[in-house]
Amino acid sequence: MKSRIILYLIGFSAFVASLAQNLYSPLLVEVQEKLHTTQAMVNLTVTVFTVTLAVMQLVFGPLSDRKGRKIVLLPAIAVYTLASLGCAYAASVDALLAFRLLQGIGAAAVPVVAAAVIGDVFEGKERAQGMATYQLMLGLSPAVGPWVGGMIGGRYGYGSAFLLLCVVSLILLAANAFLLPETRPKATAVPKGLDWSSFVRLARHPRAAALLTVGFVQFLVYFVFLVYIPIIAHHRYGYEPAQTGTLMLLMALCSMIGVKAGGWVQSRFFGESGYLWGCVANAATVLLFAFTAGLSLPVLTVAFCLFGLTMGLTMSMPATLLTEMFPDDRATAVGVYNFVRYLGMAAGPMLGSLLFVGESIPLLFGVSAALYLGGIAIGSRLTARRTGAASS
Repeated sequence: MKSRIILYLIGFSAFVASLAQNLYSPLLVEVQEKLHTTQAMVNLTVTVFTVTLAVMQLVFGPLSDRKGRKIVLLPAIAVYTLASLGCAYAASVDALLAFRLLQGIGAAAVPVVAAAVIGDVFEGKERAQGMATYQLMLGLSPAVGPWVGGMIGGRYGYGSAFLLLCVVSLILLAANAFLLPETRPKATAVPKGLDWSSFVRLARHPRAAALLTVGFVQFLVYFVFLVYIPIIAHHRYGYEPAQTGTLMLLMALCSMIGVKAGGWVQSRFFGESGYLWGCVANAATVLLFAFTAGLSLPVLTVAFCLFGLTMGLTMSMPATLLTEMFPDDRATAVGVYNFVRYLGMAAGPMLGSLLFVGESIPLLFGVSAALYLGGIAIGSRLTARRTGAASS
């Protein structure tokens, strides 16, 4: 029972940390108007948060493995809470940028610590199921975040959305302080400083390198979908933002179903095989979308939802596998994986800007599928290699 409480507490903490990205997206126009600034500066408030979130994964991972989970998590949530309050009352875009940077720092610790805690608390099949439940909770953020942000921000102003984050994260700070035990294994060796050699060891580990490679291309393709689905739905089928939001919500719900099923799949497949085959199925739906999305809106919707469903199957698997491979560096391993995922997210829109020539759906998504399958092929070759190096 106690382990389940820890799982839901840490999962909800990660959900709230992720809301800083998703709750904010529908409020950008109001932020620009209220702060009398440019669209470029408003977009920068998104970029600053995302880049900080990515880079700080590489700091908090080793720090959590060195110092402990709770001692890293609590100050991070405190920073996130205060930064959210600052965002709510920022009087200029420069102040908002500063508080968004601090918010990104606070948010960055939560997912790496959460995955490490799950790896500490659960073993075997229970670890796979626990990671799937965690990803399911995390997946709620892109599904409900924009809706909640639009509803609250539309009625009370964008500052109210940040105040909501402040209040909820303050409650979570108290809950984690009293309910979350220190879960870092006592047998773990404690280096005197941040062990940057862990990054090299992780990258040179064939199985870990496979997960990083496939994770990069998967989230590259994922962000191609997120950025270009609204454009395609509007320009080709006349969808308005509210209708597009419903379409995105439907995909997110399918993804959550896939996440829950993914825990069952992983408990029945050994090692990376279930993950790689799940990614093959996911890449196949990208090909399906490339050549059918232009036929009709219902066909686009089905193909998009199939993409979300099959991606959900694989989402919890890399973190589970990495925490098993690196029991002494769990947070570091997950932090590096998250960093690589964020790089893929950043690369997706850039790829789209090069390939969405004449709004060609087959070109953009066909090339995306080819890159995805290429990454899977590289990952498969890497996992086939045998190495005598111990994973720990």
